[in-house]
Amino acid sequence: MILNLILVKLNFVIKVKINVSMNPVQIKLLDKEKLFIKWDDDHESILSLKYLRDECPCALCKGETVLLKTFRPPKPVIVTPEMYIVKNIETIGEYAIQITWKDGHKTGIYSWDYLNQLEMEQGKNNDQKNNPLL
Repeated sequence: MILNLILVKLNFVIKVKINVSMNPVQIKLLDKEKLFIKWDDDHESILSLKYLRDECPCALCKGETVLLKTFRPPKPVIVTPEMYIVKNIETIGEYAIQITWKDGHKTGIYSWDYLNQLEMEQGKNNDQKNNPLL
């Protein structure tokens, strides 16, 4: 998360970007349908597993641009219940988690910032947004 600050001193305006990153202190599954995250500032996030999988940030799910060519994946034609069941969650460094889904998909890396973004957008629209390439 980027916090923009404007400092005013001696009639000069200086824009400063400060990276404010929250880190999780607890991550757990709730009712096999939701991911619970407690952040170090005591904020709590609850994300639907279906929404997390539908918003998987990997190139196979979101697409990618390489050498000015854009790949946009088609929507899945076969949807199975295993797509939305978590098999494992691993931390990646100190900045993200990688979820292994029961159907074997595990290439998405969900950064803390991306999880915060998903929490804010979760209630607005539950359809996969293929617009932003991550």
